[in-house]
Amino acid sequence: MSQPDIVIIGGGLAGLFTALKLSPLPCLVLSPRPLGEGAASAWAQGGIAAAMAEGDSPESHAADTMVAGAGLVDEAAALSLAQEAPERIFELLDYGVPFDRDLEGRLLQSREAAHSFRRIVRVGGDTAGHAVMQALIAAVRNTSSIKVLEGFIAEDLVVVDGRVGGVFARGEGGAVDKATFFPARAAVLATGGAGHLYRVTTNPPESNGIGLAIAARAGAVIADTEFVQFHPTGIDIGRDPAPLASEAIRGDGAVLINSAGERFMLHVHADAELAPRDVVARGVFAEIAAGRGAFIDAREALGRHFAEHFPTAYAACASVGIDPAVQPIPIAPAAHYHMGGVVTDAHGRTSLPGLWAAGEVASTGVHGANRLASNSLLEAVVFGARVAADLKGLDARPATTVVPLRQPRAGLPTARDREAISRLRAVMQADVGVVRDDAGLKRAIATIMDIDAGAESIMLAHMATAAFLVAAPALLRQESRGGHFRADFPRIDDAWGRRTMTTLTALETVTATELGLTRKRAAGE
Repeated sequence: MSQPDIVIIGGGLAGLFTALKLSPLPCLVLSPRPLGEGAASAWAQGGIAAAMAEGDSPESHAADTMVAGAGLVDEAAALSLAQEAPERIFELLDYGVPFDRDLEGRLLQSREAAHSFRRIVRVGGDTAGHAVMQALIAAVRNTSSIKVLEGFIAEDLVVVDGRVGGVFARGEGGAVDKATFFPARAAVLATGGAGHLYRVTTNPPESNGIGLAIAARAGAVIADTEFVQFHPTGIDIGRDPAPLASEAIRGDGAVLINSAGERFMLHVHADAELAPRDVVARGVFAEIAAGRGAFIDAREALGRHFAEHFPTAYAACASVGIDPAVQPIPIAPAAHYHMGGVVTDAHGRTSLPGLWAAGEVASTGVHGANRLASNSLLEAVVFGARVAADLKGLDARPATTVVPLRQPRAGLPTARDREAISRLRAVMQADVGVVRDDAGLKRAIATIMDIDAGAESIMLAHMATAAFLVAAPALLRQESRGGHFRADFPRIDDAWGRRTMTTLTALETVTATELGLTRKRAAGE
């Protein structure tokens, strides 16, 4: 097969589903690691939300999505997402995903926080992401129109005459000296999120914001990047990334307690443990900050059935000698999902001609300020299918073969850069985390710019750019909404009831004007 000129950057759920739906149109998938490794999709435990139960409806699903999104959800986008959900579930079944069923063969559905119905389709309790990815990987391997190059990390988008015309990516996991140029008449960004910008996260190291950074550096409009969802029940056992106690555990009746055995969420929200994630994350954060600790207690709700229902979480606990059947599980909020990203329309088109985006790196308008549980895998397949449909109508213009001049730079972090990454993740955790304020955000931005100016590798430079794209809008948004909480502006302000739409250049200008801080551009950038 000749080199395809549709390049999909990322080997997670959004990228693979796009590639499959493109068939028989040829495409190239660039994956930073072997398929199935390093993709946050494979780590997703809860499942996929779809209104398929008796009495449920797409309208109810969309309404729940909008409530969770705290006033910033695009209503039409949310409704269309919910309406397409059942069709995508059946497509995944056709690809071989073994969703849980009852004895009569009907799909089993569970309830998660802020959902009005039991509408979460799962696999093996808490292994949905892994099962979905394994099924799609097998399908991709058997589809001749899809070419996969594993171990390629994207570094730059090349814009020719105002249109994305190719991608630079470095092989061997970024270890080779020179990046390879892949000409493209269409590029699809499916690089995942940015959780690994934080010291405590449930995301794999590859979820470090690179896709967001390369799109922003190329001039793409971004949106809502200040909104980061912290999963309230990261299992706090000192591992990086932190294992996850699925929200479905609380959906099945587990409660949150402190070291005194008190159910602290009863005093925080009417829905207690099933309140929106941002509310629960702040509740957990407050207990830990007060020295009382936080735990998820499934002893009464699940007991000896815990291992059967939630094998992934059980294995993580067992690895450090905790038995959830008889012991509470220590927890802490962990960076889990990035609501913001590269702005797309309903077809997945970005503001840059020739560039589409799908999955967590995209900002489609369906999440608003706070993602509803189990809408992430759904969004990946819905918009992956839409991107593929849009690309099938693309004209047959050839991809550019012009290889632009480029300043050589190390791909992987140097020893000095690795120290800087630890510093970057620490300041993001401390000052751009669950609770933020003016002083902390200004301190974070100054630190990020200092790290960026000294970056020796393209990876650290991209991580610093992505961190800046989170911190700067967080400083500008002087209110608290969804995943963005300002201790100095603790209430929702109607004046801020709009999505953040901006560019990297615009944010740099505002930061330079208001803080007197100017980002040092690397040579060749």
